[in-house]
Amino acid sequence: MATKEAGPAESVSFLDAMPNIRLFIAFRVLFNARFYYPVFTILFLDYGLSLSQFAVLNTVWAVTIVLAEVPSGALADLLDRRLLLIATSLLMIAEMALIAFVPLGNPRLIFWAFLGNRVLSGLAEAMASGADEALAYDTLVAHGKAAAWPKVLEMQMRAQSVGYIFAMTIGALVYDPEAVNRVIGWLVPGAVVTLQDTMRYPVYLTLLFGLLALAATWRMREPQAVAGQSGPRAATTTLRSGLRLIFRAGKWILATPMVLAVILFATVFDHTLRMIATLTSEYYRQIGLPDASFGLLGSAAAVLGLFVPRLARIMAERLPPGGNALAVGSLSLASLLLLPLFIPYFGILPVMLVFVGLTMTSYFTSHYLNTFTDSSQRATVLSFKGLVFNVAYGGIGLAYAGVIQLLRHDQTCLHPLWSAELIAGQAFKSAMGFFPLYLIAGLALVALYCLPRLRRGRLQAGHD
Repeated sequence: MATKEAGPAESVSFLDAMPNIRLFIAFRVLFNARFYYPVFTILFLDYGLSLSQFAVLNTVWAVTIVLAEVPSGALADLLDRRLLLIATSLLMIAEMALIAFVPLGNPRLIFWAFLGNRVLSGLAEAMASGADEALAYDTLVAHGKAAAWPKVLEMQMRAQSVGYIFAMTIGALVYDPEAVNRVIGWLVPGAVVTLQDTMRYPVYLTLLFGLLALAATWRMREPQAVAGQSGPRAATTTLRSGLRLIFRAGKWILATPMVLAVILFATVFDHTLRMIATLTSEYYRQIGLPDASFGLLGSAAAVLGLFVPRLARIMAERLPPGGNALAVGSLSLASLLLLPLFIPYFGILPVMLVFVGLTMTSYFTSHYLNTFTDSSQRATVLSFKGLVFNVAYGGIGLAYAGVIQLLRHDQTCLHPLWSAELIAGQAFKSAMGFFPLYLIAGLALVALYCLPRLRRGRLQAGHD
């Protein structure tokens, strides 16, 4: 018998009954809606940093996340997820305050301020990863509503997309001194601001969101211990206990075929599609789109986030995990096969499919891991997932850099009279053709490793 889908009034009642769920959604929106994202690279440069310093700083950020990912998840499981999320919000405030108030004119001081920003940002990303989902899911379990997790995920992802659209639009506008001066001219005739003023405005707005995130996490409450969870976490807050939890969770992942398969298949999809997502601006140039359209296209991709989570929820409720993996794989492969064609203007379509694939991957991974994992190690397992995702992403980034260097060298030898811009463009186009093969090879390896283990697991379950 078909069940009636919850209407708006039921959704409001659902959120009112469990404030943690509402606060979890608010935290995700506030933490991820970074107003400086549309001007990320030029923000660093306008402060006075070089491109090489920019690359070094973001490497520091990635390394910090990788090193802190799993230990922070274990802390969340051992101590208190709410306290870890409060600490995350405080780190977000500190990271933004460093660059919001650093004086200009001293390159060394600015570099150290941004270095501190990247370290604190990496720590905040790592600490938020897993802890917020674990708290929200355990809240549902404590209220006997674990089956509502797909609906919560849908609401969270749609709300996060709205926040992303808002931050992308406002952040780009307030960074532009001409746009700001037009508004100020109406309010305070004669007042003028320069780029040195406006380049801090997206940072100020993100700092404000950090303060609001702190307010949201402060109001969260750790859910009552769920069935099967032993005693208060405070009794096991030792380094030895943390290490035991990390090793136990890692061993459990390796011994649980379904969880291992979810993480590995999702890793192949995530890091491949995420690499494409980082290359979109250059791709747009190669298909003839003007730079001014990039922000609008970023917002268009975010608009998809309003609709894709609902589709993913329906798929999660009606299809088995294997069916959803096949659907995401087919969608991802179709997009990667279309991208190397570089169809003028219409090449936007496969890029949008990439973002759909990323959103579905995120949804299904969160849905299945929270469903299959016990509360006592949920944040740690989710952190393992984040660690694997980021290591794979770093690996494909290094591989891509090496391939591009080789292709540039080949193009220089083949076309010695071409300009550096033409050579770089042709190398980029050639490199795009490797991604479909890379995805197929990655999925084939994961399937060869996981499918026999899944079959053995089903046979053992049948005998039991």
